[in-house]
Amino acid sequence: MRIRPARTDDAAAVGELLGQLGYPQNGPEPAAARIESWGGDPSGAVFVAEADGAVLGVVAVHTCPFFERAGSWGRIVALVVADGARGRGVGGRLVAEAESFAASRGCVRMEVTSADRRRGAHGFYERRGYRDQAGTSSRFLRDLQG
Repeated sequence: MRIRPARTDDAAAVGELLGQLGYPQNGPEPAAARIESWGGDPSGAVFVAEADGAVLGVVAVHTCPFFERAGSWGRIVALVVADGARGRGVGGRLVAEAESFAASRGCVRMEVTSADRRRGAHGFYERRGYRDQAGTSSRFLRDLQG
């Protein structure tokens, strides 16, 4: 297995993975456009895990400077491992790549959110040293008209 930057020709596989996560895509074009857009932004990256020509997982990571103090933080925006590839170290390798990308851009902290219903994912992140912030901070969302 190797981890590499995503390419637009990975879009169909990435779209299928996003569908497995609960975000169905309308063909490969939207994923291809996002991969291309993220590839042109130095503050973010998309990586795939590949073995024998098959994409087994994807991670998208973004970095942002703190305002209230020096340094930056990284955020895992999306992480998906194919149903048939789970439990084989794919997710751990993708998280490590996201963390390495963030650290190379001066990040001193990583963040990831995971839906309450994804208990298995919570354990996955906790085993990698991520702390559950539930009860310490809240997340507020508002859709913007656009």
